[in-house]
Amino acid sequence: MRMSSLLLGSAAALSVASGAQGADAVVAAEPGPVEYVRVCDAFGTGYFYIPGTETCLRVSGYLRFQTSFGPDEVNSRQGWGSQGTSDWDSFSRAQLVVTSKSETEFGTLTGVFAGEFSADNDSDAGDSVINVDQAYIQLGGLKAGFFYGWWDKGLNGETDKVSNFTEFNSIAYLYTGGPLQFGVAVDELEGRSKENGVGIEAIVSATVGGVSFDLLGGYDTEVEEGAIRALISAEIGPSVLQAAAVWASDPNVYFAASEWSVAASYRYNVSEKLAITPGIQYWGDFGFVSDADQWRGGVTLDYEVAEALNSRVSVQYTSRDLGLGSNDFLSGFVRFQRDF
Repeated sequence: MRMSSLLLGSAAALSVASGAQGADAVVAAEPGPVEYVRVCDAFGTGYFYIPGTETCLRVSGYLRFQTSFGPDEVNSRQGWGSQGTSDWDSFSRAQLVVTSKSETEFGTLTGVFAGEFSADNDSDAGDSVINVDQAYIQLGGLKAGFFYGWWDKGLNGETDKVSNFTEFNSIAYLYTGGPLQFGVAVDELEGRSKENGVGIEAIVSATVGGVSFDLLGGYDTEVEEGAIRALISAEIGPSVLQAAAVWASDPNVYFAASEWSVAASYRYNVSEKLAITPGIQYWGDFGFVSDADQWRGGVTLDYEVAEALNSRVSVQYTSRDLGLGSNDFLSGFVRFQRDF
């Protein structure tokens, strides 16, 4: 009897103790939903959604190593005057581009920042340069900020030079209607000769099949001079034939090399990895000096070493006659570039 009472009492005590411990136990909260980074395919490859938003973001750019050659090449790159007498120069460059896109009731909203980081030899002051390459906002056809304008477009290869300055703080609008485009831009100039000067660009372009044509004009209000350029491009089988002609009333921010010039290039895609582009250009009244001229002919070779790793070799021959005898020279570069 006494043993039974003892067992029952022990069981009751254990039950109370167990209940007390259960009341003090910490219960882990259920984990909340985790939002992983989602791929955004609405604007092409490489975009992802910023978590918690409907904005798509892409990070891209390149790493480049290049060795250039030509008369006083260091001087032409760095502006060292008589100190820059080396005929070759190597440099490295990195570019980082951040692009954001989202849809609005007014069209696609785009923001772009591109930074460039260039380095020559660190043994000399000023050899490393950090540069804002582009920074702009675009909504539909309206674009505002610091960006490359329509004059930046050129021919395939590395032979031609059919523009002067091509990047400004600008406001531009481009209307697209089927195969036609019409655009106008206002560029801030630097007040070299007149305060509050602006540049005005206007473009008309058309694309039909594999043929495209641009007619571009620019007017520099500081010097009250302008330039006009026509550029045509045609796909011919595996190749692309291009030609351009430009005329300027006098030196201006858009074209300052000569009174007129014509250029052509032919890009032949030998294979998916290899392309060869010969080109030629002639400048009449070079430097806006009567009877002075210059012509250049050369070839550019592009080869894809591996996926995202490309190489380019350019060799150009230039002959310049300013009326006091001709000046002939070779120039070019070898480049390796890793894109991402």
